[in-house]
Amino acid sequence: MGDSVEARPKADDNRLKPAIRSHQRTPSGSRDFKEATKRDALARLEVELERLLAALPENKQMLVEKEFRGFKNLFSRFLAEQGPSVTWEKIERLPEGAVIDYSTLKTPTTDNIHHMLDKLVVVKLNGGLGTSMGCKGPKSVIQVRNELTFLDLTVQQIEHLNKTYKCNVPLVLMNSFNTDEDTQKVIRKYKGLKLEIHTFNQSCHPRINRESLLPIAMSPDVHSNIEAWYPPGHGDFYESFYNSGLLQKFIKEGRTYCFISNIDNLGATVDMNILDLLLNPEQKAQSEFVMEVTDKTRADVKGGTLIQYEEKLRLLEIAQVPKEHVDDFKSVSQFKFFNTNNLWAKLDAIQRVVERGSLNMEIIVNNKSLADGVNVIQLETAVGAAMKCFEGGIGVNVPRSRFLPVKKTSDLLLVMSNLYSLSHGSLVMSPQRMFPTTPLVKLGDNHFAKVKEFLNRFATIPDLIELDHLTVSGDVTFGRGVSLKGTVIVIANHGDRIDIPSGALLENKIVSGNLRILDH
Repeated sequence: MGDSVEARPKADDNRLKPAIRSHQRTPSGSRDFKEATKRDALARLEVELERLLAALPENKQMLVEKEFRGFKNLFSRFLAEQGPSVTWEKIERLPEGAVIDYSTLKTPTTDNIHHMLDKLVVVKLNGGLGTSMGCKGPKSVIQVRNELTFLDLTVQQIEHLNKTYKCNVPLVLMNSFNTDEDTQKVIRKYKGLKLEIHTFNQSCHPRINRESLLPIAMSPDVHSNIEAWYPPGHGDFYESFYNSGLLQKFIKEGRTYCFISNIDNLGATVDMNILDLLLNPEQKAQSEFVMEVTDKTRADVKGGTLIQYEEKLRLLEIAQVPKEHVDDFKSVSQFKFFNTNNLWAKLDAIQRVVERGSLNMEIIVNNKSLADGVNVIQLETAVGAAMKCFEGGIGVNVPRSRFLPVKKTSDLLLVMSNLYSLSHGSLVMSPQRMFPTTPLVKLGDNHFAKVKEFLNRFATIPDLIELDHLTVSGDVTFGRGVSLKGTVIVIANHGDRIDIPSGALLENKIVSGNLRILDH
């Protein structure tokens, strides 16, 4: 593994001709140079990873070596990739039956449900922090409704299933090194419940300097330099689940499927009709992979979509789309569905693809700048992108109610409002709402982005039952018992403040300028 790699010599006249590859004007000799530097980059990376590994205590080396092996595989694939991973012209129309309409699914009989649930494992992706919403610690411990957190609601849902159907569905949390310690403290409070909770950690990968393509970590101690490491996206689920031993344990117990979803998607509850489709299919073979998709609206144009490609159903993310086709990708008529990230996968099939090493998910290159100004890259993968590695993958077009993610405080406003009621940890849309879609809400980043600030701006959450669209920008507060209907736009100009008085009804209103209601 020497440091220098010789580039193959090329005839000089070739060197001067421009390469005929897209619009690049690089001499073809530079391709050899790039190949050589890539081989060099991999060799130097291996040396660095060996150095970090050697600095670890022996009892930790085996696990970290597995993680580094996964990282090396990602890195060498990243070096080898040329251009977009999808040739646009090769995308085919979705074949008949590739996406099943949820309304056509059978509802299983109650006496059958108990046996079905004994075949299931529920997995929640719990690696994210609440920093984007101004919170410390795991996102799953943000309070979303009635002082209950994402994790509380998930636990309530599964416990209710277990009690109702006298079964034992385990809950598995995939944590990251960012969330594990805090999550372990929180789950102690669920000890007395009828529920088995398991956790495992996704991998921990080194951030790479964008210039040198070498790890920026000086030592293998993650917590002493947390900036040097990152969790490599939820596509890491399959290998980490396998490495944790939990996958093999559940297969031994006779379980056959896992249901995977983001912990911040409050619509991702266990669905009996989809489980029945998997366990009792009308066609001969069981599907190894199901992706829940829902109809795309203008708010979802960047969401991943399902395509048929090289005779397989697969996920297409916006990052894979050639620049000149981004508008096609965003078209609601061309690509009708988007991925909710609610996925169902067969356990023995996960074991097979991991052991064969046939998980070749597209690599997402995430560029970041650290606080000290160093530019780094993170190589990540998405859990849904594994669909093409399984047999008989299908999509199920589910109602929008199964996709209720809370990414911003505007989402939090909806789930805290009277649009929903809470039933055993699940959110149920109010029957008073005339149509099943949720209102479009935009809250200004400067005053509403952080949870604490957001809560201080509402004396109580307004009545949103008849709201279609809300835009709020600037220094705005809401009194008690406010009702919002139709389209409401409230904009306080810079330096102004608007206080919406208690009991106000705003219907198809635009409020701007300066409005202070003084208490008498």
